[in-house]
Amino acid sequence: MHFLRPDIFGRIVPPALPAPRLLVLLSGAAEVAGGLGLLLPATRRWAAWGLLALLVAVFPANVYMLQIHAQLHIPAWVLWARLPLQPLLLWAVWRVGAG
Repeated sequence: MHFLRPDIFGRIVPPALPAPRLLVLLSGAAEVAGGLGLLLPATRRWAAWGLLALLVAVFPANVYMLQIHAQLHIPAWVLWARLPLQPLLLWAVWRVGAG
């Protein structure tokens, strides 16, 4: 969806960051590359490190999304519930990359 509807993701890029559309496209490309990299044993470890970095890098967007939840028409509780999923995703990527 990063490539099909970048405007949706661009709305959650914190305003302090430059070039929201470019950041959305780059993060989408990183997700695809990381996911593909996890499939191959030869690239799995590097892909996991890249995805871990990506998850950390996009966390501010998740926090910003919570701050502007009313503008996005998303209940705050949904976004609060989403924040603790980040450590679980980090753990899952770490486990796959270490395997």
